[in-house]
Amino acid sequence: MLPEHSDYSTYADEMPEETKNFINNELDKPQEACGVFGVLAPEGDVAKLVYFGLYALQHRGQESAGITVYDAQGTTHTHKAMGLVAQVFNETILAEMKGALGIGHNRYSTTGSSKVCNAQPIVVSTRLGDFSLAHNGNLVNATELRAELSAQGHALESTTDSEGIAFAVGEAVAEGKDWQEAIAKALHRCHGAFSLVMAMPNAIAGARDAYGVRPLVIGKTADGSYVLSSETCGLDIISAEYVREVLPGELVIITLENGIQSLQWEAPKPKLCVFEMIYFARPDSVMHDESLYTYRLRIGRELAKESFVEADIVIGVPDSGIPAAIGFSRESGIPYGEALIKNRYVGRTFIQPTQAMRESGIRMKLNTLKDVLQGKRVIVIDDSIVRGTTSRKIVRALREAGATEVHMRISSPPVTHPCFYGIDTDSQDHLIAAQKSVQAIAEQIEVDTLAYLSHDAMLRATQIDTTHFCTACFTGTYPIEVPDKLKRTKLMLENTAP
Repeated sequence: MLPEHSDYSTYADEMPEETKNFINNELDKPQEACGVFGVLAPEGDVAKLVYFGLYALQHRGQESAGITVYDAQGTTHTHKAMGLVAQVFNETILAEMKGALGIGHNRYSTTGSSKVCNAQPIVVSTRLGDFSLAHNGNLVNATELRAELSAQGHALESTTDSEGIAFAVGEAVAEGKDWQEAIAKALHRCHGAFSLVMAMPNAIAGARDAYGVRPLVIGKTADGSYVLSSETCGLDIISAEYVREVLPGELVIITLENGIQSLQWEAPKPKLCVFEMIYFARPDSVMHDESLYTYRLRIGRELAKESFVEADIVIGVPDSGIPAAIGFSRESGIPYGEALIKNRYVGRTFIQPTQAMRESGIRMKLNTLKDVLQGKRVIVIDDSIVRGTTSRKIVRALREAGATEVHMRISSPPVTHPCFYGIDTDSQDHLIAAQKSVQAIAEQIEVDTLAYLSHDAMLRATQIDTTHFCTACFTGTYPIEVPDKLKRTKLMLENTAP
């Protein structure tokens, strides 16, 4: 058994092959980005508000959580550790974190390994006071930025790209710049995807890269507190009203005295990650003036139009496949039903079932309703297929429960390319759609038929300008240039040749 909160990469070489396979199979989905959150209040302690914000954003990262607050004297108090928000914090810890200004972070590592030294927020000391930062996204020039900062004498302690951003701000402050000037200068040194929540002794700040790959919104409470959150669900949990999104290429600095001050530090070129729409963001979060649940209903309808098949029941893989399944059912006229039940108390764990248990078909996360499936032709809707291992397990479970036919429909196009902007989609040689045709994938996952949503339908269903999305994981067209050296870490060599 591995130590609790262990770093998978540290122990991978010592693992039996079957254990490696088990963990890889459990991660047969694009893995989440990170969640960032911040509160500036007129008075009172904000630690609990930040805690609840992170709780609402828990789906965006489950490896570590952290909060930094500023007390009345501008001194920072930080607590961060490996684990879920409710594991990292308790009443005693939060009660000791006094202050009316604070930021927080949920982490899923895409740059830097899963160690507590990489947990955020990151705090650096400057001549203007402590600067803290929480980052969602990935820099494509992280190695170069860290090398520059190290050469200039900065002692970077983590292995994350986020620390490089924080030190770049601190360096600009040391040159005599104020907060706005310093942050803007640092952002111009960063290439890639970033939504940042930052804090200084009397302000919180938010910024997005010029492409707006990762989301970030502003809210305000009835008592005049300002809130920054990755998604609107983080506003809802503390009864904050949505004000607006932080625009691509925008930096906002928020103080109680002056409210929201905005600087368009770079011209916007909107390219929101379309997987935020399909899968990552919570269905109750709002983007483009509607809930993502509504968008997911539409892509289910589009899927039914494109790939109808005769069946007795439509089911969704919980939770992310359910809205599209309902949309498919409404468009096709085939009844919707629940036949896969999710154990919602299963989190990430390194406690593995024995090989004998695996062979006997242990199902930790999903179980079937046999009386619903018996003798039925089933259409099962899921949001994506990455490796195919989980899909095959689901198909086998449905057949064992009595399904006579299993037709799988995917509410996104085939994932053929890895992400370099903050989503862990695995290297290209592990992406099944990069290796096999749709028919070959169908044979491997043992379905009667398989169909994906088309790229055009996915974008058309957004009902906004279809050029405003990054779809690189489906097309291989990366809106932010990725250095060849970095490409070769995830792309197959023949795909990176000039």
